Amino acid sequence: MTPATDPAAQPKSASGKEFPYWLAAATLIAVAAALAIAASDLYSQVFGVVAKGIGITIFVTVVGFALACLIGLGIALMALSGSVALRQVARFYVEIVRGIPILVLLFWIAFVGAPALVAGWNFLAAPLHRAGIVEPLMVRDVSLLWRAIIALTIGYSAFIAEVFRAGIQSVDAGQVEAAKALGLSPFQRFRLVVLPQAVRIILPPLGNDFVAMVKDSSLVSVLGVADITQMGKIYASGSFRFFETYSIVAYVYLLLTVGLSLALRALERRLRRAQELKGSS
Repeated sequence: MTPATDPAAQPKSASGKEFPYWLAAATLIAVAAALAIAASDLYSQVFGVVAKGIGITIFVTVVGFALACLIGLGIALMALSGSVALRQVARFYVEIVRGIPILVLLFWIAFVGAPALVAGWNFLAAPLHRAGIVEPLMVRDVSLLWRAIIALTIGYSAFIAEVFRAGIQSVDAGQVEAAKALGLSPFQRFRLVVLPQAVRIILPPLGNDFVAMVKDSSLVSVLGVADITQMGKIYASGSFRFFETYSIVAYVYLLLTVGLSLALRALERRLRRAQELKGSS
């Protein structure tokens, strides 16, 4: 075994864990970039413009991911249910949605799904319109921001449903049977036995999906939503400073995604230590 492949030859810190050289290098680059931005009037101006879209990016990601988790959990429970019809509906949803690119889904929801939804609502609410109780809904009343959120929610819910399904199926069936023998209801078995154990398994892939949604939220710029990418596009098209603008856009996204990845890893370690302490007690 060569030193490159020998685990004992790998550089370790005093605590026995491998030193995160990549993180040290990334931190140095981030600090150097921050100093360069602060020292340059041009880069500071670009950063100020691009930073205006951070709030929209975070809002789209958090709301879209939360809704996708709710829908994904529901689809996963349908896929594991005793009903053949529910299982087939869940499989149909997952396979169809996963086969559509997110960008295509954004366009379809924005320019096909939303108008169809408005038309359907107006048809059902026609008696209320004639009575003057409510006004007819217009397509422009559904903002492009929410069309984008709905598209990301639908697109990611199919992938998250598979994550939940795999996590739930990984729980030992014997523990579920024991909870059933104790007289726990199906909801109590899921909440007290299945979900706590499944969370430890699904957290890493779920975190990866969250980071991926931060990046894919940049696609909402094609609808004119004023996120980080859109603010960069607007500035670059007016100033022709493409190198400076998109370098800042990439820098901001890296700050968000790398910082989020580190936070998720810290959460995983904390949950792992808590489980180890619980198991040893």
